[in-house]
Amino acid sequence: MLQTMRSAAKYIWVIIAAFFILGFLVYQTSGLSGGRPTATSSIATVNGRDIPVAEWQRVLSQRSAEANQRLGRPLTLDEQKQLEDRTFDELVANILLDQELARRHIGVSDAEVIEAARTSPPPELMSAPQLQTDGRFDQQKYLRFLTSPMAKQNGMLNGLEALYRQDIPREKLYEQVASGVYVTDQLLWNLWHDTHDTAQISYVRFAPDSARLAAASVTDAELRAYYDKHREELTRKGQAVVSLLVIPRVISHADSAATLAHAVALRDSIEKGASFTDAAKRESSDSASAVNGGSLGWGKRGRFVPEFEAAAWALKPGEVSRPVLTPFGYHLIKMDQRQGDSALFSHILLRIQQSDSSAERVNARADSLERAAAQAEVPAQFDRAATELHLTPISAHVTEGVPLFADGRQIPSVGTWALGGATPGETSELFDAPDGYYLARLDSLTPGGLPSFEQDRATLRRLVAQEKALDAIAAGPAREFASKAAATSLSEAAKAAKLTVTTSPPFTPTSYVPEIGRMNEVVGAAFALPVGAVSLPVEAASSVYVLHVDRRVPADSAAWLKQKATQRQTVVRDLQRQRVEEFLTDLREVAKITDNRKVVEAAARRATT
Repeated sequence: MLQTMRSAAKYIWVIIAAFFILGFLVYQTSGLSGGRPTATSSIATVNGRDIPVAEWQRVLSQRSAEANQRLGRPLTLDEQKQLEDRTFDELVANILLDQELARRHIGVSDAEVIEAARTSPPPELMSAPQLQTDGRFDQQKYLRFLTSPMAKQNGMLNGLEALYRQDIPREKLYEQVASGVYVTDQLLWNLWHDTHDTAQISYVRFAPDSARLAAASVTDAELRAYYDKHREELTRKGQAVVSLLVIPRVISHADSAATLAHAVALRDSIEKGASFTDAAKRESSDSASAVNGGSLGWGKRGRFVPEFEAAAWALKPGEVSRPVLTPFGYHLIKMDQRQGDSALFSHILLRIQQSDSSAERVNARADSLERAAAQAEVPAQFDRAATELHLTPISAHVTEGVPLFADGRQIPSVGTWALGGATPGETSELFDAPDGYYLARLDSLTPGGLPSFEQDRATLRRLVAQEKALDAIAAGPAREFASKAAATSLSEAAKAAKLTVTTSPPFTPTSYVPEIGRMNEVVGAAFALPVGAVSLPVEAASSVYVLHVDRRVPADSAAWLKQKATQRQTVVRDLQRQRVEEFLTDLREVAKITDNRKVVEAAARRATT
């Protein structure tokens, strides 16, 4: 019980941290670009119920603080935008669920809350070192903790009660929604052979060339019909073009050597009696574990990156490793305890950073760039700054919801800024990232959505011309070739026509096939035609194929019978989850939701200008 919703109840770990991690840092950030809407403003309305801006800011501040604490640094604009979207979706979902629970008269009793607290502890508590015995969760320690004065005084009991009063009614709702799921043997067999039948084909592929596409005759009526039929496919994400100035933080061999030397010295001090726990709290760059003395908790093999994993499991209890280099920096690893196949590890992470002198030079250059052009409204200021600082602008294309890559690296924050209300010609603030500083100018902006028919005419003509060209190929040269291949063989017909025969790797009905794609007409024909047969022309993946079924291996029914019971459990569970997800999707689709975030953010921007 309660497993489904626990994964979403992330606020509970903050309460737990109050007990297990002293001095947890929480700070307030609104995430609304500095705006100050009133406490009674509505960030959204869900079926007539408002989500006040004050509530939005409170929840978002908490989530931001959690993320900053976990990452050990402020969020980038991209990360903040993702966090805001997730938080908004959760707030909307909470209201919709509460409304549905009220409609169905589903509630929870005190007795149910008490029983759940005793028998279904949250995963965060089950993994807490203080509640472990020999590397395993100790139910008796947990029950003693529930009755301790500390649990009551620090608000843990109130937090658990709030968690269960939310989760138990939702579990009841989900059980109602997912009840009655039944799986037949035929369905199980179909699923099995979809992933275990294999086929191998040879084929000749026909693709329209540019001359055929250019020669295709397309009328306005055909363009309009295609536009009306494919509106969803033609809807585009927002696009932007930006110019970038980059001041990188270059890590030298000397920087790496200095970090290694510091790690060696730190290990020597620990070997001479210094406290590993105190050193982790003071020195470690992994802030999430540092506050708990570097503890990574109990666990089995496979939790860490390979370099860390190999060094950690080679240790004996109480032993501290020599410095271990991973993509995150140098680690000092300590095996605290080991029980069977589980162990409790702690570590100190020292990130490799620029030396103070190098960092000062980079920071001074970044300060000059910020003074010269940051947040400028005149495009020429950006160009003058680039010239004065001998920086070469990089042009980059931004797509809504897609990470921005330029100059061989992922660029943080710029994409979200460009599509988040900036106007063409405007220059961003100076973005500070672990690998450097970034300044961007928005050169052009194309809002997302469905383009008008006239705006999309060129694209429509290309798509319709491609469809007509494929139809012409299928009815002409491909059909002629298929007839000759059926009368002789695929290879002989291809040799006579000077065409290339390609042999696919073995594939199942659901796997991806190189040059063909996944679960399309060609894949279907490979399992529908008899072995040795040559197909008629088949259109798929913007090409026309004539294929020969080389061989097919049916799924092993004996192997299926051996695992059928386990498969049934998995399929039932998946179908129940799918039914709940479909229910939640339908709940949102029929709801009347007004999203005021852009309006509130725009007002906030106007208030600061």
